[in-house]
Amino acid sequence: MAPIKTDQRRFDLNFRADARTGAVLILLYPLGNDEIAFPLIQRPKYNGVHSGQIGLPGGKTEESDSNLAETALRETQEEVGVDYSLIRVLGGLTELYLPVSNFRITPIVGCIADKPTFRPDDIEVEEVIEAKISTILNEENVKVKDISVGQGISLSAPYFDVDSHVVWGATAMMISEFVSILKD
Repeated sequence: MAPIKTDQRRFDLNFRADARTGAVLILLYPLGNDEIAFPLIQRPKYNGVHSGQIGLPGGKTEESDSNLAETALRETQEEVGVDYSLIRVLGGLTELYLPVSNFRITPIVGCIADKPTFRPDDIEVEEVIEAKISTILNEENVKVKDISVGQGISLSAPYFDVDSHVVWGATAMMISEFVSILKD
């Protein structure tokens, strides 16, 4: 799910010693009718590299975080208002380096017993998007398009079409690994 002309440094975890660490959460919850979903967030427009993009809830590690799972849980509570004490951590996925923002991100997978009531942070979250597992497993929802990344640069990038939302880049790569695990 990497863009066609991707920066291969993202796969070299030793690329930048000064990279900041962070974690995101794939928070699984039941919808009923044997359907499971997880939240994605659309970032608001701002002057930054991830402006308006769709991602998983999460963020940078704080000194108070004892591990990356705690980072993902804390950030998820801050961004979408889900009480992290209700979340059961299932495990983690492969760390991914984001050269554009100099972050090493670890995706964490967790679950919650009931569909949460989301209370998105007004500053960090424009919209919470409910991504169904059936949507990401459906290969018809994996598409490719040219995506403008600023300064006149365009990439041919694969993406997940989640109810007409374009989920691409690092988030798509993380979800793709999760899809591979589900299919295995």
